[in-house]
Amino acid sequence: MLNVPRLRRWFALAAVVLILIVAGVYLHIRKSVQDVLKQVPNKIGVEIQQTAQGFKVSKSLQGRTLFTLEASKAVQFKLGGHTELHNVTITLYGRDSSRYDRIWGDDFEYDPQSGDVTAKGEVRIDLEANPQGVLKPDQSAPGDLRNPIHLVTSGLIFNQKTGNAYTHEKVDLRMPQATGSALGVDYDAKDNVLHLVSQVRFALAQAGGATVTALRGSFTKTPRQIVLEQPRVLHGSETMTSDQAVISLSETNTLERVVATGDVLAQVAGPSSLQGRADTATLEMTPNGSTLDSALFSGAVRIQAAGTRPLDASAERVLVSFAGKDVVSKIRAEQNVKVLQKPPAPGQTGASDAQQVEVTAPAMDFYLTAQERLERAQTSAGAAISMTPANSTGERTVITAGVFNARFSADGKLSAVNGAPDARILNTKPGQPDRTSTSHELDIAFAAQGGIASVVQQGDVAYQDGDRRAWADRALYTPTDQLLVLSGSPRVSERGMTTTARILRINRETGHATAEGDVKSTYSDLHEQPTGALLASASPIHVTAQTMTAHRSPSVALYTGNVRLWQDSDVVQAPSIEFDQVHRSILAQGDGRPVSTVLAQIDKSGRITLVTITSERLLYTDDQHVAKFEGNVVARSADLVMTADHMDAFLTPRAQSGNPSSPTGPSQLDRIVAQGKVLVQEPTRRAIGEKLAYNASDDKFVLTGGPPSIFDAERGKITGDSLTFYKRDDRVLIEGKAASPTITTTRVAR
Repeated sequence: MLNVPRLRRWFALAAVVLILIVAGVYLHIRKSVQDVLKQVPNKIGVEIQQTAQGFKVSKSLQGRTLFTLEASKAVQFKLGGHTELHNVTITLYGRDSSRYDRIWGDDFEYDPQSGDVTAKGEVRIDLEANPQGVLKPDQSAPGDLRNPIHLVTSGLIFNQKTGNAYTHEKVDLRMPQATGSALGVDYDAKDNVLHLVSQVRFALAQAGGATVTALRGSFTKTPRQIVLEQPRVLHGSETMTSDQAVISLSETNTLERVVATGDVLAQVAGPSSLQGRADTATLEMTPNGSTLDSALFSGAVRIQAAGTRPLDASAERVLVSFAGKDVVSKIRAEQNVKVLQKPPAPGQTGASDAQQVEVTAPAMDFYLTAQERLERAQTSAGAAISMTPANSTGERTVITAGVFNARFSADGKLSAVNGAPDARILNTKPGQPDRTSTSHELDIAFAAQGGIASVVQQGDVAYQDGDRRAWADRALYTPTDQLLVLSGSPRVSERGMTTTARILRINRETGHATAEGDVKSTYSDLHEQPTGALLASASPIHVTAQTMTAHRSPSVALYTGNVRLWQDSDVVQAPSIEFDQVHRSILAQGDGRPVSTVLAQIDKSGRITLVTITSERLLYTDDQHVAKFEGNVVARSADLVMTADHMDAFLTPRAQSGNPSSPTGPSQLDRIVAQGKVLVQEPTRRAIGEKLAYNASDDKFVLTGGPPSIFDAERGKITGDSLTFYKRDDRVLIEGKAASPTITTTRVAR
């Protein structure tokens, strides 16, 4: 996100430039020219009237020498009173003997009428500090000369009357860190300001040979400041500019502070170009002025990075802290912080499924390693992460939490974010209900190509999508397939249906939902259906299974694996059951194991007999109150077994059940129609045929086709075109063909 090494170079370049200007120009051109050259004409121009060889002039104050002037020759011309000085060396010790600065040149000329002292030809200046000078004998040289600053100029004019000095010529500066120059120097004694007139320029030996230019510069003693107008730092493809830079110095002339104001701009050209700006940049140095302590950028701070994943960051304040040797350790952004990472442009890799990610917060802290690699970041309270798909038509996801902690990969890309407490995800899309997910904390993993790879929520997870609500201990969401996986006692509820399982999966795009492991569904908020039968009660309908699959609407759900569906005493068991809540219909199928259904049969005395029917397939729709059984159908009661290929069980509607006071009672079997290889077997008799019509109210069986036959252990086998027999009194009616009807009634004793 931020190019920290480049940022560090800007700070290092600015610090070196300031030291050069301060030590090279301000201290010595102003003070040395004023103090020393002002004394030369007064001493020599008055006292010497003829040529002299080898002399020395000095000035002292309170027992310490301020300066010495040595020349091999001094000549005063009586006509006009001008004085020439040759082979001049001036040594300045300062009022506290803390300096050992030397100025020398071949020729100087003094005009007593104008008060001007003019250097003829080249003038050289060496500037050297002598901190131990006051502890040594007067006029002692430093024990160790350390990197003096060299200045070279010509045409220097000092006026002893006004104290002003100037030159229109070029001034060259040289020191181990850099070389520099300016065109023209103008010292105003009244305001105590030294001006570099124009074309200020420095070339830095360090920092890869960067150069610093300024339109002009000025130096003041009170306060001790250097002001550069329109400074510009150039380093290869990198540029840093501002309208003005103010450099503050300590009493010992060490660098304390640099304040750049007015459209502070840093630019890095190239394929991944970078641009940063601020209204003001303030650099604070360590007490000895050798390294940066902190840097504060304020006022509409903005950083823009181009490339495959464009970045745009902004804040009102950005504070950079250093950990010695100008190594950035922490960056803090404050006040309306916003970081926007855009998706790749159309046609680039990952553009179709990438997301635009925006982070906003009142404040953000970025922490760096000792190698200045961005390692982690933390937001203040009130932060939010907003995501918009590249091909979005208005969809937006906003993630909030108490605090976000982010981690970055080795190449500086955002890799993971943790948010806690009170994590919340809100997804909005035109034409669809809002989707909301809350939890104690969340973890976001980012893909290598950008965008979010997954989101994990943990602790009291609650999810809502329109009428659908879900709860769990843990939730995993992957944006690529829009899949939400709930685990840890998950539970989902929608339109009166509640499902629990070991794992719940919800496709947020299609609404498709699946449940796995110990599935249990309860359909509540039901109303009694007078025209229904098997599932017409107002009691809850329960389903247990190993898996469940539901579409966008939970009205249709497919259960598989040892499925058991029941309401009151009515039970259906099967390897697979598809249940339609709206129509209260069932499609149950076996996979080599039978479908089992339990129905109730009530006789005239009110006695309830349960009938269990097994088959390969069951289809039931409650408003039709007919259960259709197919494939190896077997119906069993306490003393009766019926088998057939197909069997339709007609149930009595609740409105006709004759038991309105018991709306939660079992359904009632009205009649059965069976076809294909029909077999009816009782303890003492056995009947077969192709079609059977059974009426539950009078236990009447009508068997046809085959032709039908009935076998009794005592009476033998009876065959006819139609056999009618009654379970209660053992009567049997036999009918022959229509051409020769024969009816026989037989009483079988038990």
